[in-house]
Amino acid sequence: MNVTVFGTGYVGLVQGAILSEVGHHVVCVDVDAHKVEQLKMGITPIYEPGLESIVKENHAAGRLDFTTDAVAAIKHGQVQFVAVGTPPDEDGSADLTYVLNVATTIAEHMERDQVIVNKSTVPVGSADKVRVVMEDVLKRRGRSDISFDVVSNPEFLKEGSAVVDCQKPDRIIIGTSCDATIEVMRELYAPFNRNHDKVIVMDVKSAELTKYAANCMLATKISFMNEMANLAELLGADIEAVRKGIGSDPRIGYHFIYPGVGYGGSCFPKDLQALIHTANSIDFDAKLLKAVELRNKEQKTTLFQKINQHFNAQLKGKTFAIWGLSFKPNTDDMRDAPSRVLMEALWAAGAKVQAYDPEAMEEAQRIYGNREHLTLCGTKEAALKNSDALIIITDWQNFRAPDFELIKAQLSEPTIFDGRNLYEPHRMADKGFNYYSVGRAKPTLSITAPPELHVVTASH
Repeated sequence: MNVTVFGTGYVGLVQGAILSEVGHHVVCVDVDAHKVEQLKMGITPIYEPGLESIVKENHAAGRLDFTTDAVAAIKHGQVQFVAVGTPPDEDGSADLTYVLNVATTIAEHMERDQVIVNKSTVPVGSADKVRVVMEDVLKRRGRSDISFDVVSNPEFLKEGSAVVDCQKPDRIIIGTSCDATIEVMRELYAPFNRNHDKVIVMDVKSAELTKYAANCMLATKISFMNEMANLAELLGADIEAVRKGIGSDPRIGYHFIYPGVGYGGSCFPKDLQALIHTANSIDFDAKLLKAVELRNKEQKTTLFQKINQHFNAQLKGKTFAIWGLSFKPNTDDMRDAPSRVLMEALWAAGAKVQAYDPEAMEEAQRIYGNREHLTLCGTKEAALKNSDALIIITDWQNFRAPDFELIKAQLSEPTIFDGRNLYEPHRMADKGFNYYSVGRAKPTLSITAPPELHVVTASH
């Protein structure tokens, strides 16, 4: 099938590449000519494991192409995917400008019946807006004889595993009431639907809400667990034990119940705000969603509070090693990352940061430029040199089993602030570290009693 994809971000590029891999002929459109030329050379604008090789192979095979020529791309595809950004406005609402611009462009140049697929995350009712825009343009052109359908087909990709998620989807949501469109979409996704039927057909508005509901549910689980972690810390309980205890209940499960320093990225914060805005627009007070957002905002400050307390609010002139800048492992994305909140709080207090991340160094450079109190280091070990403490924000795999003797030797004092609970508190105490984690009491350092001391028991 011939497919056109508007947008070459996380969603559009991954979707286009994976569709081409199974044999569809895909043309991806972007307004950025430089990005298009880079993609033609196999250079992807994002870090996503496995993506670059798929792009190279399928472009070389002639199944995947990139262009700035929207007219040619519209002529190419029986199915037109809209996968452009929907950035939040100041009030938290999703900005549909790019989506509606693409819809206008398609309607201005389409010459046959086509299926328009909303892949972008858009508020409930967006498909209706796209339909109205396209109908108006076709009417002005005198081409109301051309028919089209607007489908909601939300993505459920996780950054860091987007390729695998796209190759082996848990479900394929198709929002439409048109039988002919359903058949087209089933044919398009047939290569991903062989083991068992993953296609779930529903009305457009339900499909649009499904995407927001899914992300808001996951964000709620994270904020709930962080709230429990804060309680556990104050009550003297161990949140990791609690996590295992509740996760063993199949009604709850182990996914998305890890405590930490808050969620970030391009989806959860934006989608939560957008659904809250949608609720406000119909005079519904989304109390739970607002609480989830507030807990996450406050959670991003908890690590700084522990650091500030440990150093008696004397952070000026201190240097901190930070491991992890991306909002999660296996991505270079720093949008709404907890690392940004922490670094900016440290700088405001007069501290310096020496940071390392396996993939997000260029992104950090792009965001912060040449900043006096920020040093971007080539290795995690280099970030430790002459630092006063180590702070772990992202749970990259290569942070899980470091050389603790090297860490202790490089730091001015053996102190670690772990925002991801990578290590066991009692082991860290045995190694002589001041160790702060999330939702677990800080153990005291192990002290060997002098041999002359002995236990005195009361006599009766």
